[in-house]
Amino acid sequence: MESLIMKFNDISINDVARVGGKNASLGELFNQLADKKVAIPPGFATTADAFWLFIDGNQLRDKLNELLALLDREEYSNLDYIGKQARCLILNASLPDELTNAIKQEYKNLCGNTDIEVAVRSSATAEDLPEASFAGQHESYLNILGEDKLMLAVHKCFASLYTDRAIKYREDNHFSHDRIALSVGVQKMVRSDKACSGVCFTLEPESGFRDIIHISGVWGLGENIVQGTVTPDEFLVFKPMLQRGKRAIVQKTLGEKAKTMIYSTSEYSATINIETPANKREEFVLKDEEVTRIAQWAQLIEDHYRRPMDIEWAKDGITNELFIVQARPETIHAQKNPALVNEYQLENKSVLLAQGEAIGSKITTGVARVLRSPAEADKLQKGEIVVTEITSPDWDPILKKAAAIITDKGGRTSHASIVARELGVPAVVGTGNATQMIRDGEKITVSCCEGKTGFIYQGELKYKEIEHDFSNLKLPENTQPMLIVGDPEKAFSLSFYPNSGVGLMRIEFIITHFVQVHPMALVKFNDLQDQATKDRIELLTHHYPDKEQYFVDKLAQGIATIAAAFYPKDVIVRLSDFKTNEYANLVGGAKFEPKEENPMLGFRGASRYYNDRYREGFRLECEAIKTVRTIMGLTNVKVMIPFCRTVEEGKKVIEVMKANGLNRDMDPSLEIYVMAEIPSNVLLAEQFAAIFDGFSIGSNDLTQLTLGIDRDSAIVSGLFSEQNDAAKQMMTMVIQKAKAAGKKIGLCGQAPSDFPEFAQFLVQQGIDSISFNADALLKGIENIKKAEGKEKLIVT
Repeated sequence: MESLIMKFNDISINDVARVGGKNASLGELFNQLADKKVAIPPGFATTADAFWLFIDGNQLRDKLNELLALLDREEYSNLDYIGKQARCLILNASLPDELTNAIKQEYKNLCGNTDIEVAVRSSATAEDLPEASFAGQHESYLNILGEDKLMLAVHKCFASLYTDRAIKYREDNHFSHDRIALSVGVQKMVRSDKACSGVCFTLEPESGFRDIIHISGVWGLGENIVQGTVTPDEFLVFKPMLQRGKRAIVQKTLGEKAKTMIYSTSEYSATINIETPANKREEFVLKDEEVTRIAQWAQLIEDHYRRPMDIEWAKDGITNELFIVQARPETIHAQKNPALVNEYQLENKSVLLAQGEAIGSKITTGVARVLRSPAEADKLQKGEIVVTEITSPDWDPILKKAAAIITDKGGRTSHASIVARELGVPAVVGTGNATQMIRDGEKITVSCCEGKTGFIYQGELKYKEIEHDFSNLKLPENTQPMLIVGDPEKAFSLSFYPNSGVGLMRIEFIITHFVQVHPMALVKFNDLQDQATKDRIELLTHHYPDKEQYFVDKLAQGIATIAAAFYPKDVIVRLSDFKTNEYANLVGGAKFEPKEENPMLGFRGASRYYNDRYREGFRLECEAIKTVRTIMGLTNVKVMIPFCRTVEEGKKVIEVMKANGLNRDMDPSLEIYVMAEIPSNVLLAEQFAAIFDGFSIGSNDLTQLTLGIDRDSAIVSGLFSEQNDAAKQMMTMVIQKAKAAGKKIGLCGQAPSDFPEFAQFLVQQGIDSISFNADALLKGIENIKKAEGKEKLIVT
């Protein structure tokens, strides 16, 4: 008989068979990363030998085998009964004195002179394997104080080897029940009930993008994240800049954190959820330096294991120390081929019933089944969509029959989200009201393909599923295919598409959807007279005493997210090109925008940047770019000036940028491009080339201004065509002039993907890059490659 107890400092990752996956991982981290300052609370674990001593000492092995032989392995109709009977067998048995004495002695060694609180966690010997890892199959008990409560918790952990969900899990993964032992980890308690806790993935959990560390956190115990009871704070950390010591947090999202889980003084419940004070809801659970420290530890853990990891962290509210309390392999994206991408597109929409956070990117249709608890499992038919308030591990056997999952509560790291990713089904979590808005038995469509937000529509809508295999796709030799991107929420998924970077990043999407407020309304906030407007701005920015900083942070984070997704490839950011009527629609915008008869030809683009009406707003745009490039280190960001009418105007804008910290003399890697979308840009291209680093042809504006067509007019829109000879001559001229000046030139537009002959025309003129929307990229690449082949044929 080997030892019944092993201390963490005697355990390594090779001891999974003795102490299970969780405890083996904790021991490995405790031993291998302590010298790198990764803080792991000390502890010990009971071994598989200890479990078999208990089982055989009470003659339970045959009884359990006989009981499990009665399990209905087709419908699992008696799973609840079998599980209860198995747990009763274990709980009615006695722990051997030898084991009891060993645990009590090790607890004393851990405590010293005074009993301390410990966390008691189950760790099965087949748990957390790379090919099979369902979190939360067995029980854990927190804040256990004293020998008697410790022994009771150990006994309950042994019994939890036979929870209904654990039995079903082993059946699904073809593990023999009588060959799995349960080890119990006993670890010094981190008092996160008095501070905060959370989870961390060393990749972006939705897309599987490997260069992001995703950290989420709540006040109090982390069970609120697992259960999905509250919406946590989220932080995205970019690994390459973390390693370079830059400010690597590219995105911060403040969660509502409505509840805080703390320990209960009641003998009937170990924990209680209390209302989070209003000031705490508006405060991030971690300071930036704490986010960075957790991210650095996560990187060390990933480097040690050489694979993506799923990590739990906690902060002690008494000592203010941070700790890593669990680490296991990430099993969902680690087994996927990133070159295989399934794209989903809705063909139509209907009545919107509810919305929340999208998990995955799929669409599914089916019958909604509104369930109140796992006890209603018999109502769910295979292929139906579960609609419920919240899920827990007890739901696991039920959810395996679901085509999709919808919850009122929860976030990206909640139990429902984890299970949905594991099962490969879409989920919409944190809807707030889905159980009220969706009728039991009605047909619905769950759409997770529209970005970070998931939508539930009435009825069964039509959709397309397009399978992409980029494994063997080679990019064109001479002409770079680039993407047009505006939505940061789609950036990580789009990064897996074959591309040479982002040729056009429009910041208008970020301003409209994330900032929402006119920049001048933030600059002049104290001068606003309309109280309703002030109240609305205050609601959006209330956690920002400095209203200008709100704009800078939101815009910088949106740009940085896209820049990180495509790093180190170029991301060319076009500065704001709203028309006055579009700017007026932003919160507080009407006060600062003139009414124009033809906004398309009015106060837009470069002319705004040095004008007193908008100069201070442009300063905020520059501040955001400077933050991304200088502080975050994402120097792959290039800047592009739209609608620059004259060379003199271009010089003015460059001077204003210089005054706002975007100075090419001080930062030689900074490149400033200009849109070629006005005939003057073409006719005076040599002069524009003398002050700018490159061009991007805006084919829509250049065509409409060459042909004198308002492309928004339905009456004359039939005459609009980039392939008109006059438009093509303009493009030919600017490409030739740019090449002669040694400046890069690209084009952004739909035509090269729609018309192979137009792509051939651009390639033959020697254009450096063509940028496409994501849905046109593959067709565009095909057209470029065909064009390059024809060009070679002509040359030879």
